Amino acid sequence: MAAIKHIFNELHYEMVRKLAEGGMGLVYEAVQLGAGNFRKVVAVKLIREEYSAIEEFQNNFIGEARLVADLIHTNIVQTYHLGQVGGQYFMVMEYVKGVNLEQFIEQHRKLEKQIPLDLAAFIISRIARGLTYAHMKCDRDGRHLNIVHRDIGPKNILVALEGDVKLTDFGIAKALDLMYNEEGNVIAGKDEYLSPEQANYAITDARADIFPLGIVLTELLLGKNLFRSSDRAQSRRNILTMQIPQFVTLRPDIEPKLEAIIQRALQRDREKRYQSAYDMMTDLEMYLYSDRYGPTNEKLSVYIKELFGIKDPVVPSLSSRPPI
Repeated sequence: MAAIKHIFNELHYEMVRKLAEGGMGLVYEAVQLGAGNFRKVVAVKLIREEYSAIEEFQNNFIGEARLVADLIHTNIVQTYHLGQVGGQYFMVMEYVKGVNLEQFIEQHRKLEKQIPLDLAAFIISRIARGLTYAHMKCDRDGRHLNIVHRDIGPKNILVALEGDVKLTDFGIAKALDLMYNEEGNVIAGKDEYLSPEQANYAITDARADIFPLGIVLTELLLGKNLFRSSDRAQSRRNILTMQIPQFVTLRPDIEPKLEAIIQRALQRDREKRYQSAYDMMTDLEMYLYSDRYGPTNEKLSVYIKELFGIKDPVVPSLSSRPPI
């Protein structure tokens, strides 16, 4: 960490702490310094030193940066800069002060609470909104990029304390001319969050992001991933063959409209699945807002602060506010 701090100080970044690490890289909280005492909190994603010299990893890291540079959307973590220092590539990204969905789910387990149906559906609807934008994205010449995220999962969905929901980590995304891709030979993604196409080594399209989005929705509702096994191969087999339950039998307050959305998202035959993230987003929003006052960023913000015991003098607690 000391060596990294020294290197980035020369680039006018003050490294604060390590936020996360994965197989390929590390993410740090940092402060970008500028003239006139300018300070901006950012996240810095750094490729691991042992991978920096491998052309495949370099190309994928550069491809991710080039891809997300033009993905400017409120439900996608923004990337500001790609740099290189000491032979290592790094990305400067939007810093999201909050938690990822894995932490969000785990906190409910600790407190033995269920995530409210409307907030679970709201979170997934916001990610569907971000995916709609990404899936429809074209390059500057008007060519459709055919982006497929391929790594939808709780760790890659962030909830800010302000209630914003953001998708991150396009590191194994598939996109025209931008990303390293060996579909048909390797499986991209985490075994318990794969689409059936990915588990079968098939060529994917945008519909491959819908199935894992359905998995994450059920995990929010049930507090567990039904497809997960301690054995990776078994997780993939579960994705391909496990009987999809009626989720109302596992959580009785799941309403028919929400059950129908889950069942359609988890269709193994992609021709029967939602054909776009837009369609899934629309159904979720119809479920949330057609006959009620539905959730908002502000409502989610209050909820997450109470969940984690974060004091906020500006926003009154849910329990202290009069009913509408």
